[in-house]
Amino acid sequence: MGDFLILAFSLLVAGVVAVPLATRFGLGTVLGYLLAGMALAPLLGVLRVDVGQMQQFAEFGVVMMLFVIGLELEPKRLWDMRRRLVAFGGGQVLLTSLVLAAVAVFVGGNPWQTALAIGMILALSSTAIVLQTLEEKGLMKTQGGEASFSVLLVQDVAVIPMLALLPLLALPELAGATHGADAGHGHGGINLVENLPTWLAGIVTIASVGLVILIGIYLTRPVFRMIANLQLRELFTAAALMFVIGIALLMTLVGLSPALGAFVAGVVLANSEYRHELEADINPFKSLLLGLFFITVGAGIDFTLLRDRLGDVVFWTAVVVLAKMAVLFAIGKAFHLRAQDRWLFSLGLAQAGEFGFVLVSFAVANAVFGQDLASLLLLVIASSMLITPLLFIVYDKVIMRMYCTGGDEREADAIAENNEIILAGRGRVGGIVDRMLDAAGYKATVIDYDSRHIANLEKFGTKAYFGDATRPDLLASAGIARAKLLIVALDEKEQIDRLVAHVVQNYPKVHVIARAIDRDHVYKLWALGCRDIIREVYDGSIRMGRSAYEAMGHDRQAAQAMADAFQDMDRSSMVAIADVYKVDVPAHENEELIAKVRELRGEWDPKLRDQMDQIMRRGLGTE
Repeated sequence: MGDFLILAFSLLVAGVVAVPLATRFGLGTVLGYLLAGMALAPLLGVLRVDVGQMQQFAEFGVVMMLFVIGLELEPKRLWDMRRRLVAFGGGQVLLTSLVLAAVAVFVGGNPWQTALAIGMILALSSTAIVLQTLEEKGLMKTQGGEASFSVLLVQDVAVIPMLALLPLLALPELAGATHGADAGHGHGGINLVENLPTWLAGIVTIASVGLVILIGIYLTRPVFRMIANLQLRELFTAAALMFVIGIALLMTLVGLSPALGAFVAGVVLANSEYRHELEADINPFKSLLLGLFFITVGAGIDFTLLRDRLGDVVFWTAVVVLAKMAVLFAIGKAFHLRAQDRWLFSLGLAQAGEFGFVLVSFAVANAVFGQDLASLLLLVIASSMLITPLLFIVYDKVIMRMYCTGGDEREADAIAENNEIILAGRGRVGGIVDRMLDAAGYKATVIDYDSRHIANLEKFGTKAYFGDATRPDLLASAGIARAKLLIVALDEKEQIDRLVAHVVQNYPKVHVIARAIDRDHVYKLWALGCRDIIREVYDGSIRMGRSAYEAMGHDRQAAQAMADAFQDMDRSSMVAIADVYKVDVPAHENEELIAKVRELRGEWDPKLRDQMDQIMRRGLGTE
């Protein structure tokens, strides 16, 4: 019991300490967990912890993650993705396997059977790392994120034929060395279809997937409805875990990927009224298990072997990353992904994956290659996974910066208009502003960086120019020197800040209205010199608060007066707090700002409450 508590406490401390530090320095949570695992490796050795067994347990976090992703995908949307799944996923697995197999033959001097096995194993990418990072950075809905998801989903399916093909690549000279070994080692234990004829195994497998769909459609709703009526939250959580674990177990018993089964179940439940409750219950377990999985990857690195074979590890890790990047980039180019999305697609999937650990053990047990090569492959897989967060940092700091400064392949449009108003960004915010201006007879020069969006606007007769509004030369050609008003409705904070700072400093006569993403962003824009700042969800939130007052029995006039009182106080406090805001210090670390907030709340909250009471008494006619 003592050793278990030490282990649990150490894992939690490592995660709690390493992840915030890694996030603080812009390294991301995944790299934080990996570094925590590397730091814990000596302690795990002292406690004689089987890192491999712990990793198999933690891999269930991947199953849960795919279940949650399935909950966010309606079946219709998945059907719409079918061509992308085949083109991106199938193309990547096939081409990457062949390229890496060729390198293993001509550079590594391996037999073609071994080389093909190496190619297939290293063609797989890390579902856990990639999807976690894409979600964390908000990139899942981008073209590159959706293409990456397509590849990862196909890879999970591709593991099944790989497991069937690997025994056929066995080398006779190794067969004796592995005779009597468990050929199913690393393959999940019991397999009910292993000894069945191929046709019957196929029928059982298809029937199992059909059973998952039927359970999702007909069984889960009445079960969850009954549990929901009992109003026992912990029982609902237990039922959600039971459902996911049961689906994963069924898939394992028929030789399928448990992650694939969980994904199918999630898709089936995407339209369920219990979708959000399921997601909320599964997410904490998913996050903890994924964190544990990343820790085990870091802890599983054999530093002694790494030191002895450093040159081989570095060479083959570089080969894997560069070869996969080249194949992925070519596929992205062939299917017309935008430049920045091709880079996200290529850099994000350039590593080997967690299924590689399983396939390496399976290949050794089936005499495809020896233990020495297996040890090297395990190091290469772990090393490539370890550098993946660094590749995402390259994407954030280099590729996206190129994108934001005009790195798209399309040249910026020549702007022929000379209007008094310039509108930067015509998305969901800028679109409404543009329509309001047009309705009043004002013409704005609209600049947007999404070429597809511009093409769609043109179909409806709306004119917009393609280009990066943060570029000084493009602003000059749009007539910023003669403009009276600049409306900044861009999506990204950094772009908004860059554009506001440039115009405020160089064109002080231009009135700037800037979109703020949140409250802290308001302070940042104020510090940059902008004095007309609109928080993007502020007015909607005020209207919701007013509706809440009405729902509590106040008439429309009183509710509006109460909302106005809150708004006046909030705006006054914003100005007072903005004066002590420091651009280079996070708000929660700015002691002067914290003190100011406390001071204002102590002074203004009682006044606001008194004002609200007076309005409510007038509304009720008691004053």
